[in-house]
Amino acid sequence: ATIFSLGWIAALWLLLTRKKKRTGVYIVDFACYKPDDKLKCSAELSEWFAKRLGVYTEKTMEFFKKVYLKSGVGDESYAPPAMFHHPNADLSWKQARAEAELVIFGAVDELLAKTGIKSKDIGILVVNSSCFNPTPSLSSMIVNHYKMGTDIRSFNLGGMGCSAGIIAIDLAKDLLGMHPNTYALVVSTENITHNLYLGNNRPMLVTNCLFRVGGAAILLSNHPCHSPGGAAAGKYELLHTVRIHNGGDDKAYGCITQEADSDGVLGITLTKHIMVAAADALKKNLTKLGPLVLPIGEQLHFAANVIARSVFKLDRKPYIPDFKLAFDHFLLHAGGRAVVDELEKSLRLGEEKMEACRMTLHRFGNTSSSCVWYELAYLEAKGRVRYGDRLWQLGVGSGFKCNSAVWRAIRDIDRPKSMNPWLDCIDEYPLEVP
Repeated sequence: ATIFSLGWIAALWLLLTRKKKRTGVYIVDFACYKPDDKLKCSAELSEWFAKRLGVYTEKTMEFFKKVYLKSGVGDESYAPPAMFHHPNADLSWKQARAEAELVIFGAVDELLAKTGIKSKDIGILVVNSSCFNPTPSLSSMIVNHYKMGTDIRSFNLGGMGCSAGIIAIDLAKDLLGMHPNTYALVVSTENITHNLYLGNNRPMLVTNCLFRVGGAAILLSNHPCHSPGGAAAGKYELLHTVRIHNGGDDKAYGCITQEADSDGVLGITLTKHIMVAAADALKKNLTKLGPLVLPIGEQLHFAANVIARSVFKLDRKPYIPDFKLAFDHFLLHAGGRAVVDELEKSLRLGEEKMEACRMTLHRFGNTSSSCVWYELAYLEAKGRVRYGDRLWQLGVGSGFKCNSAVWRAIRDIDRPKSMNPWLDCIDEYPLEVP
């Protein structure tokens, strides 16, 4: 607690005494892939798929039902095409690649249509997919499909978990800082076909219940024309990125692990330490983020509380800063109901601030690193984002990592009339999630 408090005070001092010049980075637009309705996967259909595979015991099937009912995932999230094959699911490498192409090309096609930018005009490409990393890479697959230029700076991030989308944004930001007048394409996705667990080890079964098909493509730019007031002003300006990596702690490092079970079946193990690791990484992230975003009065209130408890040894409860004073919209990792509940409690947020997160989990499931973009699409579909609004994206994932990105809307965002994954159902939300 003392280290946490002193870290906050040190960060506040640096903020007050130093100003750092930065290159403006703007979101021109983004797109979230929306699968075909024929790929919708209800709880009943999920159970049928599991039984058809013929590998799960009765106890495992009961466990699936229990987890699914508490997951917060609704009946209209999507399974990959491979699950709908007859007479049984085809979980081959070929089908995993086909899923990747379907999601990634679907998102990028829509993004290019929305922005009118040609693929050859893109100078930087960053792709993240944690557990599906074929050769040639997914980034090379995109370069080939869209016939991008030979001088494109492409990167493929693998094994970095659900927070990798913000890592990709951070990397693109750094690259844009070195290359003026450039477009950067960031693609965030995960692969369900390749990662379905076909065993009966309980700590490895949870991911089958939570993860669903999804992906997002984001076009960033440092062109002056996309700056506030520019001829083609973008949507959002990147204000801050904060990254925390607790990989030096053995328990945090091992709480999410891809490994084989005792029968040699590959899957992802989630240990009971995951919530502790997430809470610790979140606390460290907020230590760095708070001085950057909180009003000065809130920071002084926190500092006074720290000094009273640490220096004068007064019996006072630790003061938890109110991040609602810093952000208008919260786009938090929709990892599952337990994760969402814990984030709401830790950050002292109410139903309104958690709405985009909970509704995204219900409608699309856990789409890994892309879920924060479905949440932003939700807010846009509701017409809630206005000029000057500040938005906080938070991702947590294996490693253990906790990453933040803070954006500011540089114009009013009108309700979209097309190319938004929520358009066919937005009026039905928010709804009561059982």
